[in-house]
Amino acid sequence: MIDHATLVSMMSSYGMWVLTPLAVVEGPIVTVIAGYLANRQILSLWQVIPCVIIADMLGDTLFYFLGRLALDSLSPKWRNRLGLTAERLEALIQGFKRNGTRILVAAKLTHAAGFAALTAAGAARMPFGGFLLVNTLAGIPKCLFFVALGYLFGSAYETIATWMSGEAAVLMAVLTLGVATFFFIRHRRASR
Repeated sequence: MIDHATLVSMMSSYGMWVLTPLAVVEGPIVTVIAGYLANRQILSLWQVIPCVIIADMLGDTLFYFLGRLALDSLSPKWRNRLGLTAERLEALIQGFKRNGTRILVAAKLTHAAGFAALTAAGAARMPFGGFLLVNTLAGIPKCLFFVALGYLFGSAYETIATWMSGEAAVLMAVLTLGVATFFFIRHRRASR
């Protein structure tokens, strides 16, 4: 993770040239800082918005293909060792067929669950076009929120970064797990 002051310095010095790669690697804090720099008229707000949306989609697509390709590269022996039995993989595929849109939207709204849901979508062979559409539609409001947060309160980017990581991530993961468990139990009861 790059120091936040370094991010501000890099983005101030090199502008849009470094924004997309940094946003792919560092995520929402770069979007907050970009909003802050747009408020200070160091970056153009109208360039920042599409740039961070594209970066968000690039990062999510990398996770999708990681899930898709990693599963293919594992031998059946290693799949079984990791608990990815044929039955579990089929359940994952069916779960994404039924609830893929909900899972992806929930993952976008809860920053902590993103990696797991995005790689699971790839492993479940969710159609890439559907994945990209849902993920983009769910990602645009998230990106706009972080740009607005940076634009309005960006001078507090260190506090915002603390809020987005650490304890907040654990809280979001627990909340996501609780919601997922609720829907799983509800679905199991309804299918009986």
